Formats: sequence, C-alpha cells, structure tokens
Amino acid sequence: TILHPLCVKYPPSTKYRRRFLTELIKKHESTAAEPLDELYDTLAGILNEEESTHCYKNYLLPTGEPVTLSESVAMISGGTTGLVTWDAALHLAEWAIENSAVFSNRTVLELGSGIGFTGIAICKTCSPKTYIFSDCHPCVLRELTENIRLNGFVLEPDATPRIQTESQGQEAEARNCQTPKLIVAELDWGSVTEKQLLDLQPDVIVAADVVYDPEIIFALIGMLQKLSTFRADRKRPEVYIAFTIRNPDTYHLFQTELDKVGIGWQIIPAHSNSMFLYDVQPNVTILQLFI
Repeated sequence: TILHPLCVKYPPSTKYRRRFLTELIKKHESTAAEPLDELYDTLAGILNEEESTHCYKNYLLPTGEPVTLSESVAMISGGTTGLVTWDAALHLAEWAIENSAVFSNRTVLELGSGIGFTGIAICKTCSPKTYIFSDCHPCVLRELTENIRLNGFVLEPDATPRIQTESQGQEAEARNCQTPKLIVAELDWGSVTEKQLLDLQPDVIVAADVVYDPEIIFALIGMLQKLSTFRADRKRPEVYIAFTIRNPDTYHLFQTELDKVGIGWQIIPAHSNSMFLYDVQPNVTILQLFI
C-alpha cells in the first residue's frame, strides 16, 4: 500500500495516493469495523499537499526486487511522451523475463528507452553482458540516467554527462563489480554516424512503443537497416519490437514497409503471465524482425 516503506521513500503521485486512500477508507467503513485514525490522518496530510509535476512508480519483479522510476505525471511533458512508462514497455519486460535466455550474456541495444523501465527490468532479471539504453531527447536522457542510478546501477564513464552523486572512487569500484555493463547513448535515428553504429554491435535489439507515427516508422526501419549493415562479424542481431495497436492503419503500414525493404517479421505469441498491473489490458503485440 502507499504506507509501504518503498512508497514512503519514493511516493506515488498525490492524485493516486488520494484516490487510493479514499477508496480504502470507503471499503473499511463498509465493514462496520472500528475507524482507523492512521488512514484519516494520512489522507488529511495528502489533501494538504501541492500537486507535483513528478512522482515515483514502483514495480515488483517476480524475484521480489523493485524497479523504482521517477516519472512525469503528464503523458506529454517537455515536448516529449518519453517521460512516462507506456504499457508496451511493461509487456516487453514481461516477455523478456519469461524468455531470459534471449538476453543472457549478450549485448542488448534498446531503441527509444524512455525513462528506462524495460531495460532496468531486463538488467535485474535476464543477466545481459552489456545493456545499451538509447534515446534522443535531452530531458528523457537525464531522467533515464537518474532512474538507472536510482535502481542501484552505475553507468560506464562518458556514457552520459556526469552527474556527481557519489565519489568517483566508489563509482569505479562499483563498475568493476557490476554485471551487466550499462551504457546510455544519445542516438538520433536520422543522424546516427558510422562510428556510433560500429561502436554499438548489439546481439539483440529491443524497442517498446516506437511504432505510433508514420514518420517514426520510416526512421526506425532505416535505423534497423543501418544496424544490420554495420556489423563487424556480419552476424545479424535479433530484433523484438513491442507496441500498442492504437491505429490499425499505422500497424499495417509498419508491416507493409518492412515487407518493402525485405525485413521479415513474425508475431510473438502472447505470454501467459501478467506480472504488472495495467489500467486496461492493452492491445500490445510483439514482433520479431529478421533484418
């Protein structure tokens, strides 16, 4: 509940806590049990809080370990949709946890990482050798970096602009002990350089909720073609793209454009285990691409 030590340390949004407590009090009162002063006192404190533009969300993995994220309370903030966790990211993480062998001891590149839920969940449960988070929006990259550190990971040096949260000696010691190696890369699909592509060399590529606009579809396909071309060993990476089908026309356009450039695809069967809570069960599909 919202009085769990994790939620006390990293509180959900004021709106969520207010609604949760109001509903909990209603249910408690309906049982004719003795009133609990703690509930009313906590609600009174929340009603006096100012609404914040940021909040925390806490997710429990099957191992019992949490993923804690700092998020925006608005779907669109700072000119981007990348500061919240979308359903496809949860869905992809669930599939990854059930199929951890795909990621174990391999280099994984995530395109459009947003604030990091999928990647952090994979790093905590699937034992990749290296995980490369990537995005292009400065605000998203800053929030992503903070969320990675919030979950106990240390980034490789020069992966992102440095934010001094502990001594360099402590960070170096933590990096030496840490598996996997974590990197945050600023990656613009339209202007990515040959050097950037040669530095990446992923075995597996993942992305969640990056298929929602025709222009982005073309940029994504172009990026996948470049990643396939600039392989030092010529071994093509495995690619898994998760997305919510909001507009069937956009979904069919993606499939059509993949066919045009000769990228094969298949739908991954829906996984059996729902680990995370959704407001409404989303219409999410995962495609495996053959680039």
